[in-house]
Amino acid sequence: MSHEGRPKISQVKAATVAGDRLPLFKANHQMELQRYPRRSRTSSSPTLAQLLMHVEETQSDISNYCTPVHHQALELGNACSSMPPSNNPFVLSFNNLTYSVKIGKKFSFPFCGKSSATEMGTKLLLNDISGEAREGEIMAVLGASGAGKSTLIDALAYRISKESLKGSVTLNGEVLDSRLSKVISAYVMQDDLLFPMLTVEETLMFAAEFRLPRSLCKSKKKARVQALIDQLGLRSAANTVIGDEGHRGVSGGERRRVSIGTDIVHDPILLFLDEPTSGLDSTSAFMVVKVLQRIAQSGSIVIMTVHQPSYRILSLLDRMIFLSHGQTVYSGSPTNLPAFFAEFGHPIPENENRSEFALDLIRELEEVPGGTKTLVEFNKSWQAVKNPTNNLLNTSKISLNDAISASISRGKLVSGSTNDSALSSSVQKFANPFWIEMIVIAKRSMLNSRRTPELFGIRLGAVLVTGLILATMFWKLDNSPRGVQERIGFFAFAMSTTYYTCAESIPAFLQERYIFMRETAYNAYRRSSYVLAHSIISIPALIFLSIAFAVTTFWAVGLAGGLSGFLFFFITILAAFWAGSSFVTFLSGVVSHVMLGFTVVVAILAYFLLFSGFFITRDRIPPYWLWFHYISLVKYPYEAALQNEFHDPTKCFVQGVQMFDNTPLGGVPLSVKLKLLQSMSNTLGANITSNTCIVTASDILRQQGITDLSKWNCLWILIAMGFFFRALFYVTLLLGSKNKRR
Repeated sequence: MSHEGRPKISQVKAATVAGDRLPLFKANHQMELQRYPRRSRTSSSPTLAQLLMHVEETQSDISNYCTPVHHQALELGNACSSMPPSNNPFVLSFNNLTYSVKIGKKFSFPFCGKSSATEMGTKLLLNDISGEAREGEIMAVLGASGAGKSTLIDALAYRISKESLKGSVTLNGEVLDSRLSKVISAYVMQDDLLFPMLTVEETLMFAAEFRLPRSLCKSKKKARVQALIDQLGLRSAANTVIGDEGHRGVSGGERRRVSIGTDIVHDPILLFLDEPTSGLDSTSAFMVVKVLQRIAQSGSIVIMTVHQPSYRILSLLDRMIFLSHGQTVYSGSPTNLPAFFAEFGHPIPENENRSEFALDLIRELEEVPGGTKTLVEFNKSWQAVKNPTNNLLNTSKISLNDAISASISRGKLVSGSTNDSALSSSVQKFANPFWIEMIVIAKRSMLNSRRTPELFGIRLGAVLVTGLILATMFWKLDNSPRGVQERIGFFAFAMSTTYYTCAESIPAFLQERYIFMRETAYNAYRRSSYVLAHSIISIPALIFLSIAFAVTTFWAVGLAGGLSGFLFFFITILAAFWAGSSFVTFLSGVVSHVMLGFTVVVAILAYFLLFSGFFITRDRIPPYWLWFHYISLVKYPYEAALQNEFHDPTKCFVQGVQMFDNTPLGGVPLSVKLKLLQSMSNTLGANITSNTCIVTASDILRQQGITDLSKWNCLWILIAMGFFFRALFYVTLLLGSKNKRR
């Protein structure tokens, strides 16, 4: 390898193995290229799938002898790229982008001073915007609030549906499909969406496990994360938790860099950032943009929105686009700003921030009649003079297939391989198989739960307190008619309580909602992996809660059935917890606010209890409400528990004079009751004594209207409803997390 072709030592992360200094895993791709036959100009180029397969085979060989990597720190100011400059640059071109949204009717009332109503109209957010961004450069989109900065970023990142966006966005002259764009690009949102109880290193390591393929061994992934920590300037905060309002963590600038790191761990070709410097002080903002400059120099196209860059940040930018009401008022290099505004008749004073002057002038023009129309027209004529050639001629001469292949061969965008030779299908949609994603999601969720034990502790406390209250209230019930009614009341309240204790699942997902949307928007993992992983890891906690509730109440209340009765009671409680947890999880995917979620859950669970058959039996429910009885989650555990309690059809619960209990005759003397029994015997022609069984267990079940389903059928239906709501939760995630404008 020639001296010019070697990466600089400051550009690679070194690993010390037996005293030798070896480059990181990316360097192995460069060495492997020496064995890859060079193509002649007349030979056909290998497909992307073939090249990806070759890279994966190389990684598989490396993974067979993975050795521990000893980290060596890098200076923040040094470039951390492990790749030499690209000879196959990417060019992202966008031409005549136009995007509008419909504005609904606005009604005004007569007592407010106006009585007219405005009809449905449209608002133009992007108006014929063109430009280009190149590999190795940072392009910044500037403008006042509402100028269309975020909308333009969304358009370039394919976050606006094709039906709504007019114009074209191409990479090296070729239109990307949505599938391929998600694989080769990353989008960093304005908000830092991170798990607060994970450390910086853990957060980046989980991102690496999602984004980097299974063929890459654990030590190489750790090495990539360590190099990324240095590249982001986070070495001193590597073992610090992210933190939130209740836990002290990293600073705002460090949080922003961690957020960027989670999306660039797989070295995307396209990196989009929405206001990466907002809310940061000048030093932190400069460090963030400095990191972005190094990312661009490693072979990426970086496009970001900036509200008002400082002088130092301006010096790091390569291209700028100023927007005003969705139109381009300037497009070009920051160095050309003075000449542009001087020719426009508003020269930039010396020692003044050029971007601030431009933004202030744009705001002043927006407030006068005609707005920035003159500046928009001047920009078009100025661009025509400065750039007389057509934008299409500036497009890279390298095909998209060859450019992506070259990037992958240099160790960038490693995401596996397939056997399909088509470009859009040769890059795998997800870096890892289904079961690997489930393991990583489960491991991250359990780590979060272990760091916040108070959440499960509060839920366990609620279950134990409820169980103790029920145990003391219904202590050792007898088999009298009053005892029977008390047993029925115990089961109704106990089964409904299990659902109310499941309401904690609402804030659990709502806190993760936007993290989930960010990670799945660019194929970190499958939605199905998320649903299944969280379903499986919830089961141990539900088992523990079920045992605690069953042990606390079963023997204290004096329920029947012995050990087998206890086991079925425990399984019924567990099935109720499972169905309730699934139902609440599904609702958390539908609603978007915690308080709204709690209100909906409490209301629906109250309806479930009302139609369960406890307050009014099935045969007394109006026909038009009978459907609600059969979808009630309380019905099935309630009926299963009653059948488990009154399982013996020969067991007697009301004998002789006990039939007068709970009636106006309950307080008369025993002798009077016996005379009444004798009179009834003479009338009915049957001998009814004080020992005659009047009501059996089967009679109680018939009185409660429990005749259509067995206890095992109730149990299976309850378990099936849990799976049904989990499936509905998956559907809501599939339909509600597209994260794309219409």
